[in-house]
Amino acid sequence: MGRLFRCESGLRWLWLAALVLILDQLTKYWVSISIPYGFQGIELTPFLNLVYVFNPGAAFSFLADESGWQRWLFTGFAIVIAIVLSVWLKRLPAKSRWLGIAIALIIGGALGNVIDRIHLGHVIDFIDFHLGGSHYPAFNLADSGICVGAVMLVLESIFNKKKES
Repeated sequence: MGRLFRCESGLRWLWLAALVLILDQLTKYWVSISIPYGFQGIELTPFLNLVYVFNPGAAFSFLADESGWQRWLFTGFAIVIAIVLSVWLKRLPAKSRWLGIAIALIIGGALGNVIDRIHLGHVIDFIDFHLGGSHYPAFNLADSGICVGAVMLVLESIFNKKKES
């Protein structure tokens, strides 16, 4: 049993992917039962509201106005990405903390949105960020995990190149 928790690969970070997925689904469920769909929003700060909107597209509502084919395209794409990243995570040494966390965040976020697409046909978004009267597309915790993980991957590649030169 002790061996199970001493994983010698990057798979030791899968708990983080599961945490992102669970928190994403719990927050989406809470929003769906607490805020009326399309409601203008609950102001949390002068620049952040809670809303309840559907996004049939991808990040920043990309292809949201299409007829529905994008649901399966984005679902398939996210599943392939999650599989590829899981293989990368398995091959990653357990000591590669930064990279392991980045990959796990992306996997958890991708699968959180996949669940919505398969179950609902769209993704639930609820975080409305706005500045100076301009509202940016709403997003969710899964999107946040994907973005933070992607930024971490970029930073890793930048700093790794500096170390190698």
